[in-house]
Amino acid sequence: MDLEGYDMPDDLYYHKEFMWAKVDGNTAKIGFIDFAQKLSGEISYVEMPFEGDEVQQNDEVGTVETGKWVGKLYAPVSGTVKTSNEKLYDDPTMINNSPYGDGWIFEIEMSNPDELENLMKVDAAVEWLKGEIEKHK
Repeated sequence: MDLEGYDMPDDLYYHKEFMWAKVDGNTAKIGFIDFAQKLSGEISYVEMPFEGDEVQQNDEVGTVETGKWVGKLYAPVSGTVKTSNEKLYDDPTMINNSPYGDGWIFEIEMSNPDELENLMKVDAAVEWLKGEIEKHK
């Protein structure tokens, strides 16, 4: 779905801190939403959680940096970090170029899949994002 020029795929869960989660079985692939990467500008550095890290839903787990800004990355769900996208160390702009594809950030083996109920599906996320767009105009 396109919302005022921002891509919002229908098959994702959205977290209020500008993160997305794509669920496959008990694994959630996590990234930074299109709106956030466009608002941030060209990403120059990413600090990601490490494989094996235990994370809790809503925990700060890393940062995304541009030349003038540092933003926080959050865990949309609890669990164990399975892997991080190490390609981002060499080319963090992959987040800008493909936030829902090659620019994914890390994967979590979920410890409590019921936490997905705390996230937004696309219909609720669209309403939330409309408010965020207004705040940042």
